[in-house]
Amino acid sequence: MVQLPAYDDDFGERCMKRVSYAIALGIVACALSHPAQAQVDTRTSQVQSGEYSVESGHTQIVFSLSHFGFTTYTGILPNITGHLTLNAQDPKQSSVSVTIPMGDIQTTNSSLNDELKEAPWFNVAKYPNATFQSTSIIQTDPSHAVLYGNLTLHGVTRPEMLKVHFISSGINMFDKKYTVGFEASGTIQRSDFGVKMFVPYIGDEVQLRIAGAFEK
Repeated sequence: MVQLPAYDDDFGERCMKRVSYAIALGIVACALSHPAQAQVDTRTSQVQSGEYSVESGHTQIVFSLSHFGFTTYTGILPNITGHLTLNAQDPKQSSVSVTIPMGDIQTTNSSLNDELKEAPWFNVAKYPNATFQSTSIIQTDPSHAVLYGNLTLHGVTRPEMLKVHFISSGINMFDKKYTVGFEASGTIQRSDFGVKMFVPYIGDEVQLRIAGAFEK
């Protein structure tokens, strides 16, 4: 005959605590996965004009280029800083300037990360930062614009163009700061900036995808 264990009040209490904990985690996860419903506004008519700083933790440049024609290789440039003057009523009066620390360049290969920091690649000892300073903005519809500016990279300054898409604005639920978010894309030729290593075997054309968060 099988002897059933006696009921353990402590065991039952522990089980209830675990169930309650699991439910609480589920509620938190659900809230975090749906912040946009309560926190952000995608209407450009609701954007606040003013002075903004780059929110470095969530601003990044992803760059991609051909690797010997076999694959498209991708890396990232984080820790960007900068300033946005936003005129929501007259966007062409807006301006943006950013600084990109080239010594923070990252790929999935640590040896390549080190190599890219040296000459004849980006030579960060001599040229530690890249910068972009806008010169004009042309709005194409309420949520899109073309941004023109001067990009300085590897000691060379050239005019470049980015296509910009406004994503949303609102109060960041974590730091409680009013934030605007954009994404941008563009293409540059690295040889134009004197970075010619292995061209054309490693692509000269570099695709840029930018996530930009700015806090008021």
